[in-house]
Amino acid sequence: MRPPRSRGRQGGVLDSTFELLAFTNLPGVGPRTIAALRKRSALAEVLARPAQFGEWLPEAAQQRLRAGAAQRWAEAELSRASRLGVRIVGRDETDYPELLREVFDPPAVLYLRGTLRAGEGASSVAVVGSRSATPAGLTLARSLARGLCETGMTVVSGLARGIDTAAHRGVLDARGRTLAVLGSGLDVIYPSENASLAHEIAVAGAVVSEFPLGTPPAPGNFPRRNRVIAGCARGVVVVEAAVRSGALVTARLALEEGREVMAVPGHPSVASAAGTNQLIRDGAVLVRNAQDVALELGFAEPVAPPVASTDPLLSALRDDAPASLEELVASSGLAAPELLARLTELELERQVRRLPGALFVRHRV
Repeated sequence: MRPPRSRGRQGGVLDSTFELLAFTNLPGVGPRTIAALRKRSALAEVLARPAQFGEWLPEAAQQRLRAGAAQRWAEAELSRASRLGVRIVGRDETDYPELLREVFDPPAVLYLRGTLRAGEGASSVAVVGSRSATPAGLTLARSLARGLCETGMTVVSGLARGIDTAAHRGVLDARGRTLAVLGSGLDVIYPSENASLAHEIAVAGAVVSEFPLGTPPAPGNFPRRNRVIAGCARGVVVVEAAVRSGALVTARLALEEGREVMAVPGHPSVASAAGTNQLIRDGAVLVRNAQDVALELGFAEPVAPPVASTDPLLSALRDDAPASLEELVASSGLAAPELLARLTELELERQVRRLPGALFVRHRV
């Protein structure tokens, strides 16, 4: 069944999601070609008379349209999506992300699990970074994302290993809203170990992709994925990134679209901080936590810090930076055997999380 034709704010008839979807399956036709066609005619007219638009349509695309192949594919894709519980949202629908609609080459359609909210972009920020993040970077990303959602922001990221996963988890910790953008079809979750995380995100927010169902996570998909991440948010925060990384691509794309670019500094000797330090040197806003991000975007009052604890060990632990056993012995005043026993108790009470490398962080609940 074809979705109904969308209507603009002034009541004008716009291109239907079915028409937009049909054009995404044409060889040599991408978002920019579709945008060029839309400036000249309703897509229904192009579907009916493709030969008249040969200046913008490759011959192979015209052949598919004349044969009805693109239309049949769109019908089949809508049926597949319905069976999988996936909704396909055209760029003329009211809940298509409004900030994404403003970028140079917005996707014609988005595949969606979960819910998109009209107007949500004004309170959205992207948090991205290295797949090979340090324990400190993972802890900071999780804490930062949690703090952002506590101000009412929606956190956008890419479901990748490392910083992206930590950012999504931080939002889910606080029962906030997060948006995951994939570089594959919605039925091909990548990385596969994040399948359960994707399900949680779809319940708490949305998982989206511009790629058709069944699309594998090919390397060339991720720059396109990154422009969607940047396009959906008012700003991008890079937590950790090497000099050559997808996170820096996302930051560059955000800058090109006039969005705020922010970065967390790191020690010069740490490779995963080289990219963020370079961003700051080149003019990105230096941020240390959710307070800095919220204030930079003019969104909310600073996030309140955790309530102080009378427990000497909990007082010595932070939620945005891990601590080693040696550091905790020094800061808490507890002897090592007592410290280890107390850490075990706090882990069982879910007040402390143990990280790889015998590091510990306070877990706010």
